Amino acid sequence: MAMLGLASAFMAPVNVVRSTALNERKCDLLGKTANRQARTVTFSHKRIKKVQNINLQPKKYVSAKLKRTVSMRLSTKGIKTVAKYGGDIDVAAAKFGVDLNQFR
Repeated sequence: MAMLGLASAFMAPVNVVRSTALNERKCDLLGKTANRQARTVTFSHKRIKKVQNINLQPKKYVSAKLKRTVSMRLSTKGIKTVAKYGGDIDVAAAKFGVDLNQFR
């Protein structure tokens, strides 16, 4: 029995969840991700899969509600969307259900 307890002490935990949220290429406002269904067609009509990544840009906005700046990685479409709402990140975040407290 003592050996069983010792073996379980060295075993890795089973329910480990690793977060890849930091490396994910995703717009923080709209949730847009890369297009993985794109193909390149060569001169001989071969079809080769490719990934069309989104155009992510780091942006800082001043949040009147939080009384501080908020740094986000937005797609260019997301930047246009914030500009459509008068540059107010609070209105845009409320529209798309984004919690600004998680951004520094």
